[in-house]
Amino acid sequence: MGALHEGHASLVRRARKECSKVFASIFVNPTQFGPNEDFAKYPRKVDSDLEKLSALGVDAVFVPEAAEIYPENFHTYVTVEGLSDRLEGRTRPGHFRGVATVVLKLFQIVQPHFAYFGRKDAQQVRIIQQMVRDLNLDNEIVVCPITREPDGLALSSRNAYLKPDERRAATVLHRALDAARNEIASGVRDALRLQTVLREVLAAESSVSVDYAEVVDANTFEHVARISRPCYILLAAFVGKTRLIDNMLIKPASDSDQFLCQL
Repeated sequence: MGALHEGHASLVRRARKECSKVFASIFVNPTQFGPNEDFAKYPRKVDSDLEKLSALGVDAVFVPEAAEIYPENFHTYVTVEGLSDRLEGRTRPGHFRGVATVVLKLFQIVQPHFAYFGRKDAQQVRIIQQMVRDLNLDNEIVVCPITREPDGLALSSRNAYLKPDERRAATVLHRALDAARNEIASGVRDALRLQTVLREVLAAESSVSVDYAEVVDANTFEHVARISRPCYILLAAFVGKTRLIDNMLIKPASDSDQFLCQL
């Protein structure tokens, strides 16, 4: 959606290494914002974004107007049932309908062989993977690692909203995930224990209010009682008025009963 940062740049570099042509789109999609969300003030920096993409070697950039994507009398939307109803979908009703619809439209317009997404929006990526499979689309979804600041904060265009004291407080999301990683390394597998640790760390910052801190199956995004298969720890919290998300992927190690945690 523009306001490009190093996380976006990392996707472009990966695509540039693996593909003969690289295309990008910039579109602040109105259908994925709720009525009380930040569509009107979402950062728009198209000129600087185009400069960054040119420097990264992007071959073409698609920057449509809303009327091109949603013409008059537009009535068709895509809903990935089940996966869209929980976590982000519960907090932001209709959000994933807007995401799935615009991504399908962009795929149909550009027809990429590969599409690169960051793992920070883990539920969004899983929904897009399901849509691609269910609708027999000829797109391979490539999931790339989260890009972080040196202090661990996951890069996000919404980080620009944070005041200096809020920016310092926002690192608590990474600290909470790191605390959970230490618990897993020490042998903890109980999801409720991990959720308690997450909430205890997050509660230490008075400017932070938790939306959710959950341990879920990496495929279904349903709650799990114990870590025994690939899982995500997913966080969403308000830092002041700014809502941020983060996650950690947990995967069984191939040759032991240990688990690998990817922040």
